[in-house]
Amino acid sequence: MNKVNATMSYLTFLIRGITSVEPAPLSPSGSFPPQRRFTPLRPLRHWLESIKIQDPQLAHRLCQLIPAQCPFERNITVGGRVLFHIPPLCKLNPFYEELVYLRFQALCYLADECGEDISAYC
Repeated sequence: MNKVNATMSYLTFLIRGITSVEPAPLSPSGSFPPQRRFTPLRPLRHWLESIKIQDPQLAHRLCQLIPAQCPFERNITVGGRVLFHIPPLCKLNPFYEELVYLRFQALCYLADECGEDISAYC
């Protein structure tokens, strides 16, 4: 049996529902056991998530400090020809998602609560 036939028969086997998936073991309380992972940045991440925007001055400052798009993405060109492309490195920042969410909260506060025009920050 070649690889294509073996793969097709396995997929047919899965689609028909013949295989059974074993559920994860439950604890005596009936819930999944807690996963213990080492997260040294969790306190700072939690602090960033807990910031509430209630001051227009703070909201303006956050919108100015946190860029709308990744500032590191670049095309290096010489003589009109692209030599190489530097990809966005923002995803390497462990707080990237929290900072983007904080900027979004600040923009929403300025637009919804203060009624200000936020087009300058977009």
